[in-house]
Amino acid sequence: MGLVWWRLEMAAPAELEESLLWKLPLLGVARVALQHPPEAPQQRQLLAWLPESDWPADQRQELERALAPLGEPFDLPLPPIQWKRQADEDWSLSWKSHWRPDPVGERLLVLPAWLEVPPEQAGRLVIRIDPGSAFGTGSHPTTRLCLEGLEGLAGEREQAGLGAGLEGLRVADLGCGSGILGLAALRLGAASVAAADTDPLAERATRQNAALNGLDGTRGLTVTTGSAEALVALLDGRRADLLLCNILAPVIEALIPWFEHLLSPGGVGLLSGLLVDQAPGLERDLAAAGWRVEGRVEQDRWGLLRIRSASDVA
Repeated sequence: MGLVWWRLEMAAPAELEESLLWKLPLLGVARVALQHPPEAPQQRQLLAWLPESDWPADQRQELERALAPLGEPFDLPLPPIQWKRQADEDWSLSWKSHWRPDPVGERLLVLPAWLEVPPEQAGRLVIRIDPGSAFGTGSHPTTRLCLEGLEGLAGEREQAGLGAGLEGLRVADLGCGSGILGLAALRLGAASVAAADTDPLAERATRQNAALNGLDGTRGLTVTTGSAEALVALLDGRRADLLLCNILAPVIEALIPWFEHLLSPGGVGLLSGLLVDQAPGLERDLAAAGWRVEGRVEQDRWGLLRIRSASDVA
């Protein structure tokens, strides 16, 4: 008969998506996918496949108990989980079938590694991602806000006659996840990206995705495991022109003292991962540290802040 799988199905609200994608691999669930109707990207569903032999009823119940606290920071209950048995012959094809080319903004296309570029998207800048890494695939609102923010900054620089896109910019990506933001910056013309994440698995995913796009190495993306201090070391004394930080608001708050060591005078920071109602408090903390918020963008309940040193805009 061959191996049999349990297929987990549950709704994935935007607030919980990143937490679920982070937590499930830690619990031994590596085969994860997200899907949504093309006409309703906010209606996301999470799918995961677990070998039946390794996940009897008591283990599946324990998995549900381990996931339940993820909704507490947002005052949300964990959506109901459905379990369906699935034969072995099609699980990998089934997993891959739930991923689609994902256009973002006017220029970018996030593309699962095994797919070809659709003819109607041929003019876009392609970022190939292995969704198996489960560290940011572009679907979460905070990631999309950052990608659209990068594209917007590229357009502003072009209008100001500063070059093509992000041409010549050094980029620092703090909390890089899958590396998707740094890869997008390179596709938009950035000269180099230095990236760091506290999770070694994220470093590995970023390396793999950089290689997948032919954007690894010193002229592309370099990555290390660690937080702000490790990223400062990776920059090797040359502060970045653009700082990307897509992390939860409390973590951003703790990292603010490092920004002056990461971002050069005149540089711009794009900060996301924060809920809209967390933005005012974070803005106050940034102002107290000498940073000016020059723009705020919102999507669903999530926000992005664009910052610059107050001394640069005084």
